Amino acid sequence: MVSLKESVRPALRAGPVSLVLRPRMAAIVLALAAVTFALFCLDIATGDTHIPLGRVLDVLTGGGTRSQRFIILDSRLPRAMTAVVVGAALGLAGAITQSILHNPLASPDVLGITAGSALGAVAVIVGVGSATTGFAATAGVPLAALFGGLCTAALIYLLAWGRGPTGERGVAGLRLVLIGIGVNALLMSLISWLLTRASWQDAARVQLWLNGSLNEAAESRLIPAALAFGIVAVVAIGSARTLAALRLGAETTRVLGVRIQAQQALLIGAAVVAAAVGTAAVGPVGFVALAGPQIARRLLRTPGEPLIGSALIGATLVVGADVASRSLFPVDLPVGVVTAAFGGPFLLYLLVRMNRKATLS
Repeated sequence: MVSLKESVRPALRAGPVSLVLRPRMAAIVLALAAVTFALFCLDIATGDTHIPLGRVLDVLTGGGTRSQRFIILDSRLPRAMTAVVVGAALGLAGAITQSILHNPLASPDVLGITAGSALGAVAVIVGVGSATTGFAATAGVPLAALFGGLCTAALIYLLAWGRGPTGERGVAGLRLVLIGIGVNALLMSLISWLLTRASWQDAARVQLWLNGSLNEAAESRLIPAALAFGIVAVVAIGSARTLAALRLGAETTRVLGVRIQAQQALLIGAAVVAAAVGTAAVGPVGFVALAGPQIARRLLRTPGEPLIGSALIGATLVVGADVASRSLFPVDLPVGVVTAAFGGPFLLYLLVRMNRKATLS
């Protein structure tokens, strides 16, 4: 029989900060980071001209010839870095929304936030055309995608505001999910309508962007996305204890002194920014925000969706999908096509699992 003293986890204290040591969880997180880095290097090595992994590491640490540095640092590194940032942003966004709404299906792509970003980008592409140059060509589409995602999230939040079962006014998780699904369907129909109004050149560009392509990844999109993701990650990790309290239910959370609606709005806003930034950089990459937190939760065996683990799984999924799209298929597929092929069966698995739980209860 294990004593109480033996079952208590050791704590690490540094001034006012205290952390509980979880060796198994830390080991899995480090393993996920190592897998992500290995896929990141493999993504850089993959291309029309294959580069050995040893040479990639040599160039990344400051070595290599001038031609090798050009291929790796100038041509391939922005694409691989963009894949990491986009995947981490989507994984983090999914972890926040699923934790707050207590629903494994509550991801930004299901709630319509990704569709709102896509609508904003498609409207700019169709409205200004492919002949646009300068600032509108480089930043117009990402800014429109970010604006569309934020506006969609605000609309869904306002529509979901009302009285709950206890009579308290606020946003109920199930109502938010149902309204999000409806808004998502409406926005997708608007995107289809815009495609009918576009020229064939713009329609081809829109279709490539809607499939989540990394072909146009560049530093001009990577740097703003990385900065925005860094800010969101700091906000989310700083609110990790609040997020854990929100998983306990409204009554328990209120007893703990948490301002439920204010904290929900802050964290949902952070998730929206992360999802919109990821979508703005490369286009909609489906199912990463849905699957990443659930895979991380099962690997780490946590009661809720872990933030850092979800971000690492999201990065692994997108980078791995990019490697697969360029090495396993005869043509260079958009990364969103590969993640959708993986995410569709995973969504069916979640639905079947939820249905079994409902039947047993």
